[in-house]
Amino acid sequence: MPRVLLIEDDAAVRRGVVLGLTRNGHETEAVGTGEDGLEALAAFKPDLVLLDLMLPGMNGLEVCRRIREAGRLPIVILSARGDDMDVVIGLEAGADDYVVKPASAALIEARMRAVLRRVAPAQADTDADTGPTAVGDLEIDRGALIVRKRGEELPLAPSELKLLLFLSAAPERTFSRQQLLEDVWEHSYYGDARLVDACVMRLRAKIEEDPRHPVYVQTVRGFGYRFGPLPA
Repeated sequence: MPRVLLIEDDAAVRRGVVLGLTRNGHETEAVGTGEDGLEALAAFKPDLVLLDLMLPGMNGLEVCRRIREAGRLPIVILSARGDDMDVVIGLEAGADDYVVKPASAALIEARMRAVLRRVAPAQADTDADTGPTAVGDLEIDRGALIVRKRGEELPLAPSELKLLLFLSAAPERTFSRQQLLEDVWEHSYYGDARLVDACVMRLRAKIEEDPRHPVYVQTVRGFGYRFGPLPA
């Protein structure tokens, strides 16, 4: 089972989440501050981080940025109701998903598994892989889950990677935000466009020459997003 690092200020929430994770078989490390969380990363080596935004000292947004700068470790935000603006900022800082507290152990488990699947593609997808595909300045290797731009590997977060793989698998086909939520985030029951829009913004910052005039991930106004077509 995946190892989970929980960074949560509220002791009661920590106890409840740890209990639920443990019952589901997860090895869990729980800390109450961002500083302790960053220290625990190296020693505990988690597969996923559950991150509270409202932390004493170093806040959750800064912790999120530092984790994301270091690699593609999946991050799920734990947010109190009413913290909508903080959720948006957290998504823009690199988080892959969020859960509103209080949340059931089943919901947290479902969101964690969905995020982890973004860095573990289905076997059928891997078997069908025929090697890296060149698209403009990008090289997309679906088997290795690596994207390069002019030969340099891009540090894509799990959601950014899956979104790019999904869109690029159907060039010039337009997908609504709701379709992307269902296929990339697996939020079939609740349409939250913030997840899609924040991820597109982060992805464009990494793959586009000019994110304000994207050529890879393009906006179809009033509907959603598509991959290409690229200029001749």
